[in-house]
Amino acid sequence: MKTRFEEIVDVKAIGGENTKKMNELLDLAASENLNLSTADHERILLIGIDFQNDFMEGGELAVPNSHKDIENITRFIYNNIEKITTIAVSLDTHQPQQIFHPSWWIDKNQNHPAPFTIITAKDVEDGKWMAVEKQEESLEYVQNLEKLGKKQLCIWTYHCIEGTSGAALEGQFSNMIHFYSVARKSTLQKVVKGKDPLSEMYGIIKPEYDREGYHNKTFLEKLKSYDKIIVAGEAKSHCVLESVRQITEYYSDDKNMTSKIYILEDCMSSIPGFEEVTAATFAHFQKKYGITIIKSTELIL
Repeated sequence: MKTRFEEIVDVKAIGGENTKKMNELLDLAASENLNLSTADHERILLIGIDFQNDFMEGGELAVPNSHKDIENITRFIYNNIEKITTIAVSLDTHQPQQIFHPSWWIDKNQNHPAPFTIITAKDVEDGKWMAVEKQEESLEYVQNLEKLGKKQLCIWTYHCIEGTSGAALEGQFSNMIHFYSVARKSTLQKVVKGKDPLSEMYGIIKPEYDREGYHNKTFLEKLKSYDKIIVAGEAKSHCVLESVRQITEYYSDDKNMTSKIYILEDCMSSIPGFEEVTAATFAHFQKKYGITIIKSTELIL
């Protein structure tokens, strides 16, 4: 390829101001004479989960080591630009008034919960925490989280508020995937998730619980058309893990499908405190579904 990695990605600017101009980048991409992605013999999908500013170090819900993850994933895309058929990215997208944000809840003294407070069904039943509005629906949500064996409701810092810079793709990652899109003439798939005020949505497929039982079946069915499905993103402990869980559970009876999944372990990091349970869960996925966990530098496409 004619364009150098450094012309697309400024490693020192990861998580900061993106000074590269999109039109200049895409002019460079258009000048590359790469094969059309539609002509790929082996079809490879890369799923980049929530590589957004608020999850970068210094962001509103910072994931330690995320800057290195961005460097690694952008180098992986650059080194494999002629092999990757499609890139799909998820975008966590919220409003301040959502069930996992502090403003949703108050106690008897009208105080909002601090970030990282765990709210249980018993807390809500006993009146320790009350929803500012939609009390009945909020109680139903936390009750069903526990009934379904999901994570307990955690109050997160305000993050990925729609329309803010924190919700945008990290700049250097954005540079690389848009360069890729024009160079390979491959349309990016951008999956918006998390807009339901009454549910968390860690995974890209479905909320943790909602009355309608929504799941993104269209995306799930598209996975069948790929020979390899490569996954990276933030945070490993939450949105990456739940996305992999949701995909493998959907295809739980088809190991030919689940064995197509490759997790880039050096392109994702956990929220502190969740490392051990995350490692154990991924090890379980390896054993049960035959997924591959590998470093980006060791995966040969």
